Amino acid sequence: MLLKSLSQIEPFIAGDKTIIREWLHPKNDGVELAYSVAFAEVEPGNASLPHTLNNSSEVYIILEGEGLMHIDQETQMVRNGDLILIPAGAEQFIENTGTHNLRFICIVSPPWRSDDEVVF
Repeated sequence: MLLKSLSQIEPFIAGDKTIIREWLHPKNDGVELAYSVAFAEVEPGNASLPHTLNNSSEVYIILEGEGLMHIDQETQMVRNGDLILIPAGAEQFIENTGTHNLRFICIVSPPWRSDDEVVF
């Protein structure tokens, strides 16, 4: 059994400026998976930088807060309980329009790799 507590994972600032805790990743956890899972946060008034994952698709699951999700030329309001599919190669960023941290889960398939991400 693999059990990891979010409270015990050190956060870091990702290249796109989101606060990330890498919850489950094959390279870190010694498991064979076709995806990785991270917990992300964007503080009020902030946004991730526009970026693309060239070969990986992503799913965001919004847990808390509200904001605007930008994928290519489309923008949609998102809030807790929403799921967003981000196709591989799409330019994307998310901005927090609320008064509390925007918190969401990121599922990336194939697993996230720094050399697959281009930040604009």
